[in-house]
Amino acid sequence: MTIRILSLLLGIFAFSPALQAEGEWAQFRGDRGQGQVNAQNLPVQFGETENLAWKTEVPGVGWSSPSISGNEIWLTTAVKDEAAEQISLRAICVNAQTGTLETDLELFRIPGAEKIHADNSFASPTPVIGESQVICHFGTYGTAGIDRKERKVTWSREDYHVKHQGGPGSSPVPYGQNVILTYDGADEQFVVAVKQSTGEEVWKVSRSAPLREAPDTHRAFATPAIWTVDGKDLLISPGPDQVHAYDPATGAEVWHVRYTGFSNVPVPVFNEKHVFVCTGFYETEILALTPGGSGDVGETHVSWRYGRSVSTVPSPILVGNQVFSINEEGLAVCLDAETGEVLGRRRMNGAYSASPISWAGKLYFCEESGRITVVEATPEMPTVQVNRVEGELKASPAVRQDDLIIRTSTHVYCFRQ
Repeated sequence: MTIRILSLLLGIFAFSPALQAEGEWAQFRGDRGQGQVNAQNLPVQFGETENLAWKTEVPGVGWSSPSISGNEIWLTTAVKDEAAEQISLRAICVNAQTGTLETDLELFRIPGAEKIHADNSFASPTPVIGESQVICHFGTYGTAGIDRKERKVTWSREDYHVKHQGGPGSSPVPYGQNVILTYDGADEQFVVAVKQSTGEEVWKVSRSAPLREAPDTHRAFATPAIWTVDGKDLLISPGPDQVHAYDPATGAEVWHVRYTGFSNVPVPVFNEKHVFVCTGFYETEILALTPGGSGDVGETHVSWRYGRSVSTVPSPILVGNQVFSINEEGLAVCLDAETGEVLGRRRMNGAYSASPISWAGKLYFCEESGRITVVEATPEMPTVQVNRVEGELKASPAVRQDDLIIRTSTHVYCFRQ
């Protein structure tokens, strides 16, 4: 009896969401990708000379956001080797206390002639930090596991290939002892789970969506999220023309909802009643989906739709019963999560790629020129503070305890009060 109970418990542990310890930010947008900050005293006012704990130069180019566990801040970057006409895809680790660059490790090399979209980089997916491994993902160019203690590559895979036609974007998502990777290319679309410790494939599923004729419309760059409803975990995975709900333990599709959209980037956000999904370019909408059902639930489980100036890149964020979203042109909107009613709008000005974070009734919006505006998380979104950093800002912010971690095109910053 004891052995049977232990086996059941181990099975539950192996296939359960990777809940993060307090003060950790070990995947894109923190715990479950929701951008919610659990801190006591996060800086609101900061800059090049104010509340700056340290500032560290980072080589190369990359828009992956920092992932944080313990005293480790991990990110990826792409460094051009002009002499060899190649691009070096690398993992970087910075000490969270001091800002010391502790590790700069090459993982892959690709031809220098590879092309990406002007707004993207070869190192845009954010790493996942597990108990003993860091998983660095570069889409079609490869995925690698790094031993956190030894700072050595323990495994790598270069056998999953798609035509991104713009570069990689979807970040890996942890689930128990596995990590889930998303590939939505112009030629193929599939989702795969591999073991964090070895890279061994656990499951792989092809997308079920019937796609349009033009290959460009087959692409997507969204990072999925694990939504738990009534004790059941679902992997909510937006793709081209359809959002899929999978069993994250097996890859089996549970339900899907059709839409007309592609090249979507935002992570789904959720509460107990709804999961909110952005559909991407073409017919750009936010969909509020209710749990339950199987197969095509588009006629029965779409609670509401909103389609005015919706984001295709920055992810939305929930604060209480309100959904906040900012699009690439800086138009922010506050919606009632229950009904989709517009509660407020504000034009923030500028260009936006980074996803906002929420802390203590405030939102942090990061504009590409380096302006970070802190606003009240109310329908009017009044400004609390405007801050600035040097360099281009497309990576989403991360938080370690009470430290605000910002990555720009040239540096990683730590702001601490």
